Amino acid sequence: MILLYIGAALMIIGALCDLLAGIGMLRFKNFYLRLHAATVGTVGGAVVPLIGVALAALDMPSLPGRFAIAGASFITALIILLVAPAGSTALAYAAHRSGVEGNFHFNHLRGEEK
Repeated sequence: MILLYIGAALMIIGALCDLLAGIGMLRFKNFYLRLHAATVGTVGGAVVPLIGVALAALDMPSLPGRFAIAGASFITALIILLVAPAGSTALAYAAHRSGVEGNFHFNHLRGEEK
């Protein structure tokens, strides 16, 4: 029974992360800050609820295929946790190389200060 409550709490936390990421996408000024908000939304809004779904599924004995649901949720969360930061880093690197403006005081890729 406790896993069900923990899972529900994680799903609510994930919904709040998605809400905050959406607000950040609207409020932040440049591409890099918006990319950060999108990554927080992906990791916090997808990985955390998937772990919550897995825990909730494990606590429901009458649910058919509960171990398959929990396993698929954990594996999907792990894949997202590995791929999302790599994707956002690739986007940030490509944007920086193409000259997208940000509020930088030091260019770490070129080693020069503004």
